[in-house]
Parts: sequence; C-alpha cells; structure tokens
Amino acid sequence: MRIDLHAHSNVSDGTETPADVMASAAKAGLDVVALTDHDSTDGWKDASRSALDHGVALVPGMEVSCRTEQGISVHLLSYLHDPAHPGLLAEITKAKDARLTRAERMVSLLAEDYPLTWDDVIHHVAPGATLGRPHIADALVAAGVVSDRSEAFTSILTSRSRYFVQHYAPHPATAVELVRAAGGVPVFAHPVASARGRTVGERTYQEMIDAGLAGLEIDHRDNPEEGRVFLRKLAAKHHLLVTGSSDYHGTGKPNLLGENLTAPEVLARIEEMATGAAVVRP
Repeated sequence: MRIDLHAHSNVSDGTETPADVMASAAKAGLDVVALTDHDSTDGWKDASRSALDHGVALVPGMEVSCRTEQGISVHLLSYLHDPAHPGLLAEITKAKDARLTRAERMVSLLAEDYPLTWDDVIHHVAPGATLGRPHIADALVAAGVVSDRSEAFTSILTSRSRYFVQHYAPHPATAVELVRAAGGVPVFAHPVASARGRTVGERTYQEMIDAGLAGLEIDHRDNPEEGRVFLRKLAAKHHLLVTGSSDYHGTGKPNLLGENLTAPEVLARIEEMATGAAVVRP
C-alpha cells in the first residue's frame, strides 16, 4: 500500500484544486493521500468526492503554522481532526487573518523596489484560499523578477530579507494541544529542514511531546540524512509515529507525489488515535 501523508491544493499554496490533487494521486499510483492545506480544511469536501471517483483513500488533514518564542517557524500536521472544533478553528482563523495583514505589508515593501501590486498577488490566490508568501512568489515570477518560487524564497522572500514580515502563529505545544482537543493526530512536519531556516532545539521537542505530539515526519526531502538519524532516535525514545511524505504542491515545488511514503501500520495507528474525522475510502 502506497501512502503519502502530506499534500497541498490551491486552497493554500498548491497549484491544483483539491479534486485534481486526488486525480494526481491516483495517477501517481497512490492508494492513500492526505490533503494538508495550510490552516484550512476548505478543500476536504471536493477532495472527498474526487477521491471516491478516482479510487484513492483520502486522509483529511491540515498543516498548522506555528512559531516558538525565539521566532522559529514550526509546521504541525493534523490528521483526522474535527474541522468545526471551536478552539482549533478560532486559532487558525486568527493565524489566517494575520497572514493577510502580513502579506499586505510585504507587498507594500516589495512595491518600493519591484513592479508588484496587491492585485498582482490576488490574481494568484484561489477563492477562499489561505494567502501566503507562495502567492507573492507567483506574482514575482509573473512579473519576471524571479524564475520560479524556489528562487523567490531563497532571495527576495527569505526570512532574512528586508521585505519579510512576521505574522501571528500559535506556539507549537499549544497547537498540539488544540489538535488533540479536536480529536486529531498531531505530527511534526519536516522538523530538521534546516534549508528552510532555523530549526528547533530539544526544549521545543519536549514541550510538544509533553503536550501530546503523536509523530514525526522523518522521510521528507527537506530533512537531511543526519537529521533523520536524530529524529529516528527521538521517535524510538518517546514512542512516536514515523511518517514519510512528499509535501506535494503541484507545480509550485519539485516534490513528487509518492517520493516518500508512510507505512500502513502507521496509518492504522493514526486512525485508531483519531476521534474527530475519518479516512474517506472508495
């Protein structure tokens, strides 16, 4: 069984609709795929219908944007939570609103030096999608400023850039608690992806574990091999689940569906632990 537990649609920063992500998963030979858009579950309904049509099982999920006290960005995957849980919903709504304000400020700063307007960015955002830096990157690509998203993120949109603006995000341990309260299963996404920026230390791992962290996304292209060794030892020590995934974004990233996979027994444990939602099976 081929299981990929991390994929994005244009509800956040992917380039395909939720339905098309399911079609792509089937074409890639996947049996199971998780839709984990940033701070949103708006794609679940369309993805569920498409998954049934294409004979693929869907794990409804979400990727929660978090930040430590030191300003380090952390992404938390939530599987099979209740999308209407008031506590989790209030927190992600607050974060989404902050993302919008932050994007407006970043575009204002960028417009001082580049041919970029707010309308240029909005053009790349699907209706109801969570607006973020990838959409600004797409607008910069369209304007001919950079060649692709990757170049935008390693230059103009890096967290070290003068155009970068922080936005509100919950502490990772708080997010873990909220996901658990919503009946979901929290898994730390690409924890040692140092190429993306600073990564957390032992204290944050322990805080997340104490709050109820269920697993670590270890087999991911952005986790260097030495980091994976560390993560496997940590997972063994604390009896955490080990997942693997693509972090698919359509044409927004080079990541390919199924390039890393999760074991069937791990998915079975996720289903056993979850009380908020269920896997959609054809």
